[in-house]
Amino acid sequence: MHHRLSRFENLLRSCPDERLEAMAEESRTLTLRHFGPTIRLFAPLYLSNECVNTCLYCGFSRENSIFRVTLTPEQVEIEARHLMAKGFRNILLVSGEHPKFVSEDYLVECVGRLRKIGLPSINLEVGPMETGYYRRIVEAGAEGLVVYQETYDRKIYAGMHTAGPKKNYDWRLACPERAHAAGFRRIGIGALFGLADWRAEALALAAHLDALLKHCWKASFTVSLPRLRPAAGEFQPRTEITDRDLAQLVFALRIIFPQTGIVLSTREPPALRDGLIGLGVTMMSAGSHTEPGGYTGAGREDLHLTTRGRREAVPAELIQSEGEHATEQFAVADHRPAEAVVSRIRELGYEPVWKDWDTGFNP
Repeated sequence: MHHRLSRFENLLRSCPDERLEAMAEESRTLTLRHFGPTIRLFAPLYLSNECVNTCLYCGFSRENSIFRVTLTPEQVEIEARHLMAKGFRNILLVSGEHPKFVSEDYLVECVGRLRKIGLPSINLEVGPMETGYYRRIVEAGAEGLVVYQETYDRKIYAGMHTAGPKKNYDWRLACPERAHAAGFRRIGIGALFGLADWRAEALALAAHLDALLKHCWKASFTVSLPRLRPAAGEFQPRTEITDRDLAQLVFALRIIFPQTGIVLSTREPPALRDGLIGLGVTMMSAGSHTEPGGYTGAGREDLHLTTRGRREAVPAELIQSEGEHATEQFAVADHRPAEAVVSRIRELGYEPVWKDWDTGFNP
């Protein structure tokens, strides 16, 4: 283990409050130096909750009996226009992994449509693909790709992913390098905390980031630190990472990787998110929905119930009378509307950034 990772491991060790406070202050200084008093904002836009994988912890898992829908490109545009009206200029397109419904052609059409309505920053969190497919999506106008390894522990990974293409650990691990080769200028990685020991997971995540920074130098990187949240299937976390642990991890990442963005989503409660503003976190989602059509109700008329791959239509009267909608991937913890998050960021002395790049800057 080289010096940088060895120092990172030391920063993750149990420590007294005084040491943690010193780490927080160093993290604050480095964050201001490299990012200024800003927080970059984004919103997830879910395209589909169809999935061919069986992942024990995920609400979209093939085995779960849930209401599913895939938005049409027209419905995706409706959702995007709603988010743009709220101020968002950075949108993350998210979907389950189902090649029949979320194909490369479908993604190219969605990205192209959103570029035409003036959305400057389009990023994807979808099933891993070949470099050639990624290249088509980049050419359509996407700038970023996010892919979580979920867990870096191979044994636990095998136990969590019991069916579907996601079983292939190495294919997923190499995804960021294929994305870089295809021309994505932003790449996000992360681990899902709650599956394995958090310190071991964090060290593996740091080693992955360290390698990518050396070999994929044309891209900028972000790291996400999602913790397991309640979801369909009612999977219970196998391990615990406390708020204090998560804060320590944020500080350690900022100290060792001072120029890497750190993302904290609405999985986390408001008090923790607010408390970490300026202390390492540089990017946040706000007002998020984790189900297709969650912002406008788009696609509700196309709902169907799927269990183990069997599809059943949902009666229109049930949708109207009960207000049924597509099942969310997980329950968010920060339910504040985007305006409230923006207001809080400003109260804390930071500037919310809706847009930080334009394709006109590209060579």
